[in-house]
Amino acid sequence: MAKKNKTTIKDIANVLNISTAAVSKALHNDSRISEKTKKAVRQVAENLNYQPNHLASALRSGKSKLIGVIVPKTNSNFFSSVIHNIEEGLNKEGYNIIITQSNESYKKECANIDALLFTQVDGIIASMANETVNLDHYEKIKAAGIPLITFDRGENDLNVDYIGIDDYNSSHIIVDHLVEQGCKRIAHIGGFKRTRIYNNRIRGYTDALKKHKLPLDNELLIESSLTKEDGRAKMQDLLNLKDRPDAVYVAGDYAALGVLELLKEQNISIPNDIALVGFGNEPFTDIVSPKITSVNQHSYEIGRIAARTFLEYEGQQEIKQTLKKNILEAELIVRESSKRK
Repeated sequence: MAKKNKTTIKDIANVLNISTAAVSKALHNDSRISEKTKKAVRQVAENLNYQPNHLASALRSGKSKLIGVIVPKTNSNFFSSVIHNIEEGLNKEGYNIIITQSNESYKKECANIDALLFTQVDGIIASMANETVNLDHYEKIKAAGIPLITFDRGENDLNVDYIGIDDYNSSHIIVDHLVEQGCKRIAHIGGFKRTRIYNNRIRGYTDALKKHKLPLDNELLIESSLTKEDGRAKMQDLLNLKDRPDAVYVAGDYAALGVLELLKEQNISIPNDIALVGFGNEPFTDIVSPKITSVNQHSYEIGRIAARTFLEYEGQQEIKQTLKKNILEAELIVRESSKRK
């Protein structure tokens, strides 16, 4: 089967019997080209299924009007909502986004960044993978002279813009709530301490226990990958303890779902025997039984602010970034899984 050649601006020019320069100017809405010609060029381009070469355009103009977005996973409502709102904000200003996911892999994240830089994106908005410790690949973005915006998971050492919620205070809000429900032995299934947001949640958890004069038992603090399967496994470890917890604060809703399933399978009453709080306010938290108390991370606002933050750098000849944090207050959505009173 013969390979179909890609339509070029020369093909459009031949149909209209005008120069390729005129076609190029018309496609870029140049004021020197008449509206009649622009309309004709756009119509022929559509008929021939013309697709602009963003890479070539970027090399010529220095701007691709493309923004790279890197997320750990796209099947999370939080990340998909952030992406939606980033795209909505940037589309209004003529930008398109390229979405990549790291699948929590450092190696994949490095490859994503290399691919986006090769594509000549005008900026990158990213949330880091769980495996990421070395930041050299992010330094590449800064060295390329384009804005780097981080959200949810970012590191202060990068000295760039960051948007997220107050993870430390979120843990205080959760522990305060559980104490109000009469819980005295509160476990925390957290993320890995090496990731800043999970370290902040762990610090908030331990400090909140001290505030309420509750004992800090290392057996009740467990690091995990926060998958649904991991939630089940870590909850089973907690149930195997001689002195079980009476509440579990889980740093991610998918792991919290695994906890919920395991407790129900073992006929453990939620919240009377063990209260449960998740994190992220995924849509399923309001559908399962009992409904899961969770933290709303304000994905709409984070996406909107990330887009706006990038646009603030638009037109700057030299990008000079410093650590600027936009921290949103977390909101605890109290549901049946933790409400005893």
